[in-house]
Amino acid sequence: MIRVCAFILALAGGAVQAQTLNFPSNASLQAEVVRAADSYILPLGIWDRGEMPTRTVEGRVTQQAWRIEAASLTTLQLVRPLREQLRNDRYRIIFECQTEACGGFDFRFGVETLPPPEMRINIGDFRFLAAERTGADGSEYLTLFTSRTTQAGFVQITHVGPMVADPEPVAQAGAAPLRAFDAAPDATLAEQLEHVGRAVLADLSFATGSAQLAEGEYASLQALADYLSSAPQRTVALVGHTDSAGALATNIALSKRRAASVRERLITDYGVDRGQLEAEGMGYLAPIASNLTEEGREANRRVEVIVTSIQE
Repeated sequence: MIRVCAFILALAGGAVQAQTLNFPSNASLQAEVVRAADSYILPLGIWDRGEMPTRTVEGRVTQQAWRIEAASLTTLQLVRPLREQLRNDRYRIIFECQTEACGGFDFRFGVETLPPPEMRINIGDFRFLAAERTGADGSEYLTLFTSRTTQAGFVQITHVGPMVADPEPVAQAGAAPLRAFDAAPDATLAEQLEHVGRAVLADLSFATGSAQLAEGEYASLQALADYLSSAPQRTVALVGHTDSAGALATNIALSKRRAASVRERLITDYGVDRGQLEAEGMGYLAPIASNLTEEGREANRRVEVIVTSIQE
């Protein structure tokens, strides 16, 4: 049974137990499930061709859903400080992916998650991370499933550890509040990718209903090519988006073909290494504006670039 909690950290003297994760003070624990002895199917790779590599791990299973009260947070902003804490706490990152690069809809529903409203997952914008470490009491595993809405960020922790009598807490909320980084209007594409993890390629042009990128030079593609050339370890996903007119399957196919057209232009005209680029399509599943106005529909018809590499 899910226990919906208002998370209050109470310490009654004595030494404080070490915390695995320290959430920002504007985070609150929404739900917790503890199974004293159970197994968990640990995802270890992307969903591809109907399959996802996994490992069954056993121990004390704790799942928590956290809500971070801050509008316009990106999933990168949510996961980056938690990932660094895991690394500092001797965890080894064994798998990490984002949205379509994970396998999209199929991956999201192939992973065990707590239900809404305590945990909300936007199928158009999420990240998943799995980590492991070996301690004095044996192996531990921890996953983070991170997503966001326009009002707040959501993080699910799944921790599988030794079945000890007095386990350490999985997390607390006491770090500095987390606020959104909004790129300045004149921020370069490279600055947006480094700080936010994504950027819209705003100057691209497609004929109505066409998947072919129009001829011409594009400043955004040159800036992206320069960025990838200066950071050859970086990989990115080009993700096409549409407005809400038409069937979902048609729009997903069109948006993916547009992203593929941009990828080919980057390779042939701008000299980008093919291995640094992926092309995916979301159709109308991740709007950034209202589809009730022409201005909003125009904003939603876009190609974004999202950093997908996990190397820092």
